[in-house]
Amino acid sequence: MDNTPISDALALRATASAFDAQRGKLPVPGDPHRSHDAVAVARQISELGELITDLGDEVLFRAAGQDQAPHTARVITSLAAAVVPAGEAASALGAVAHQLAFLNQTESLRDQPDARDAREAAVRVLEDALATADAALHDGANSLHSASATVSPPSVRLQAARSRSTTTAPTLGSPPPDVTTAVASSSDRIARGR
Repeated sequence: MDNTPISDALALRATASAFDAQRGKLPVPGDPHRSHDAVAVARQISELGELITDLGDEVLFRAAGQDQAPHTARVITSLAAAVVPAGEAASALGAVAHQLAFLNQTESLRDQPDARDAREAAVRVLEDALATADAALHDGANSLHSASATVSPPSVRLQAARSRSTTTAPTLGSPPPDVTTAVASSSDRIARGR
């Protein structure tokens, strides 16, 4: 296994991208392309289960490794911690699937007042569960991106480029240059040069 800081940072970033991809698949109320489809939700729960299994395998593989690099403990900790938001998202999607099943079962009763109230409550629970899944996947991705930066910080070249660009850029809140002063000073220079 190649356990250099760069390869492990890339593995953390790839896992973060998997979290982002799952977040991009979440159903969105009112969006016909990402609608509340019971089959799609069940498929996503299955994919999150695979992601959790992959995280567990990565933790096991690194923990059982004979020659661990100094940064390996951070990688193991970050991957193990990522199981929590993946599990939260899968659990929240389980609640979504439950509410979708209820809505499907009560479809024929939707015009009855009691059923209407229960169905409206189910939609609220469904939307809350989707928000929970979204937040969990977002947090998991951000945590993995942050961890990748601690395992393999940006290169010296990139850090230098960032420092150059931030020192020459105007700071937020600074007033824009006065155009009339700039024009007047350039006119003075032209007049003096003649």
